[in-house]
Amino acid sequence: MRPLADLRILAVEQSGRTVGSCSSPSSAPDVIKIEDPHAGGDVGRSVPPYQSGDDSLFFEAFNHRQTQPRARPEPPTPARAIFEGLVRVSDAVYSNLRGDGPAKLRLRYADLAHLNPRLVCVSLSGFGMTGPRRDEPAYDYILQGLAGWQSLTGAPDGPPTKSGLSLVDYSGGLVAALALLGASMPRAATGWAATGDTFALRYRNEHADLRRGLDARRRGRTCPNGCRSRPSSIVPFQNFRTADG
Repeated sequence: MRPLADLRILAVEQSGRTVGSCSSPSSAPDVIKIEDPHAGGDVGRSVPPYQSGDDSLFFEAFNHRQTQPRARPEPPTPARAIFEGLVRVSDAVYSNLRGDGPAKLRLRYADLAHLNPRLVCVSLSGFGMTGPRRDEPAYDYILQGLAGWQSLTGAPDGPPTKSGLSLVDYSGGLVAALALLGASMPRAATGWAATGDTFALRYRNEHADLRRGLDARRRGRTCPNGCRSRPSSIVPFQNFRTADG
C-alpha cells in the first residue's frame, strides 16, 4: 500500500524535482504531469543520457511514477477545459515556474477555487510570486551565487566554486514537497484549503548565513577568504592533508 496513493497532484513544471522525485515508489502520490506538446514537452526530455531513442534517463529520474496524458479527447477540447476538469478531481496543483508564471497561467488558488474549494496550491520559483524579481528566471548556478553558496565551497585559498550537485534545485524541491504535504494533511481533517509560495533564494540565504562566519564578524573577527568550505565556528570540520596523501 502506498501511504500517499489517495493524493492526486497536478504538476505544471519544467524539469521538476518535487513530487515526482521526492517520494519513493512505495509511497508516491498520484501525480499527473502537465506538458506542452507544442514545445516538445518538459525540457528535461532533451537532456542526455538516453536509454533508447529520445527516452531520457535524466527525465525519468526526476519524474518517476508520474502520469503524462497524451490522448486527445474527441471531439477536440480546449486545453484549459481539460485542465480544469482535472482540477475538479485533484487534491493539489503544484507549479515550478518563474514567479509570474502562476498568475499568467491562472494556477493560483484564487484562479481555481471556484472549481475545487478544497484545492491546495503550491508554487516553487526562484524569487517568489510577489517580489520585485518575480518575473526573472532562476537557475541553480544563479541562486548559488546570489545566496553566497559558492563562497562557501572550495579550498580556502581558491575561487568561489559551485557545488557538484544542483543542491538548490534539490532542496527547493524538498521544501515545496513538504509545503504541499503540510497543507494537505490538515485539509483532510478541516476541509480548509491552502496556498503556498516557496522560493529558493530565501532558504539558500538562510543556510548560507549560518556558514559565512556571521558570529565571528559579530565578535569583531574575520575569516580569511570567507573560509570557503571550512566552517568558522566548528573545529575540526574541514579537510586535512594526511601523511599518505
